[in-house]
Amino acid sequence: MDSFMISGIQQIGVGTTNFRESWNWYIEMFGIDVRILEDDTVAERMLPYTGGKPWKRHACIAVNVQGGGGFEIWQYSNRTPTPCAFSIAVGDLGIFAAKLNCRDVEAFYKELSAKWKDCYKPELLPDGTPCFYVKDLYGNLFQVVENKHIFIEQHKLTGGMAGAVIGVSNMEASIKFYKEVLGYTILKSDTTGQFSKYDVMPEAQQKYRRVILAAPKRKGAFAELFGDSTIELVEALERTPRKIYEGRFWGDPGFIQVCFDVTRMDNMKKFCASKGHPFTVDSCPNGEIFDMGDASGRFAYIEDPDGTLIELVETGKVPIIKSLGIGIDMSKRNPEKPLPKLLFRLMSLVMKEKIKR
Repeated sequence: MDSFMISGIQQIGVGTTNFRESWNWYIEMFGIDVRILEDDTVAERMLPYTGGKPWKRHACIAVNVQGGGGFEIWQYSNRTPTPCAFSIAVGDLGIFAAKLNCRDVEAFYKELSAKWKDCYKPELLPDGTPCFYVKDLYGNLFQVVENKHIFIEQHKLTGGMAGAVIGVSNMEASIKFYKEVLGYTILKSDTTGQFSKYDVMPEAQQKYRRVILAAPKRKGAFAELFGDSTIELVEALERTPRKIYEGRFWGDPGFIQVCFDVTRMDNMKKFCASKGHPFTVDSCPNGEIFDMGDASGRFAYIEDPDGTLIELVETGKVPIIKSLGIGIDMSKRNPEKPLPKLLFRLMSLVMKEKIKR
């Protein structure tokens, strides 16, 4: 993987039917309150996943600078989003839960459960990590995992995204993909049993094979912000799982993608093709820069063996003070050198988002 670099999980996409209501909830409950970018334009380059038509949408990427990946909150503007037609169960194919960093699981469970009813008591993951589950206001499941990593102290119990829980149909094929393509080469646990002792989702007490994978320490400009992450693969052993996004569009309600921060995208493109996972979307197939207003870069998509969408983003320009047009041109930096914490502190002050009604 020397010809390109993956710096970690940049964000996990969450499709919603109400952009503002969702973001308010993530600010209030999880502290996802620093806006990196916000866009209200037409998604013209995702045609393979939007019925062959461009659609207008309202989206933002927001982070918690205490540490972890961001949230991409996404809503169609001129199309009624299509919810999943069935109750998503453990092991259904796709991302059925997102992992959220937390410095103290017991303390955060006590704090959150006092104001939000859809919380489940703490338990241990198969690798011994303390966790608990919570559903957001639209029923999306979050696995809150204990992680002591702090990037910039914000005096919060939570950080950002720490990984994803993904339903798969063939465990060996999926392990191979996440290990060889995305660098999750460390096996933390490989167990068989029930998913949870609580009814966090339908079929939680059925029998599953669960594999938790981690990656060696990542490098890159944003690697220290993103921190460590894990991918948890879950294979149903007692029923045939369903595809969460079968017959629906990218951006419809639910977890729409896991996005990785990448450097040297052209090399990544060749590598993915050599592994049998070619780019299905490439925003800049001729090497041009995709302009997103305050930010710029290049994005692409590949699919895991079950069709779960993996986004790859190479950042070009990063906004620091939007009102003054101040940003960073990433192409002029050493890609392995971390960005100074001072910049993130500045962003956390000038790009702070408050709850809006």
